[in-house]
Amino acid sequence: MAEGFARAMGPGLIAPYSAGLIAAGVHHRAIAVMKEVGIDISGQRSKEFDKDMLSSMDVIVTLCENAEASCPATPSGVTRLHWPVKDPVGTEGTEEEIMSEFRRARDEIGERVKGLIHLLRAGETR
Repeated sequence: MAEGFARAMGPGLIAPYSAGLIAAGVHHRAIAVMKEVGIDISGQRSKEFDKDMLSSMDVIVTLCENAEASCPATPSGVTRLHWPVKDPVGTEGTEEEIMSEFRRARDEIGERVKGLIHLLRAGETR
């Protein structure tokens, strides 16, 4: 979702690259809730990161507790931000309760991406 928002909100400013410890598909509920706000992430793919990729980044953002704890050391000269967004995957309940959690995560991530773009435009991430 963060990559989708970054692509939609920061063209020409951000070249987002979504990656994790293990490549996993984009969750169908994430695709659905992003479509609700007019952003199609169905063509995005999860990728595994490596140290060379990390070194080429200006800013690295981790999004959940597991990602913060599992992310390798941040290379010098790279800014690392952690956004402790509760992961909606694994939510139990009715379909509407589950979708509500995906919407909550979507909205929180969207606001954080908007804030990051504001900081990047102001040159304030370091």
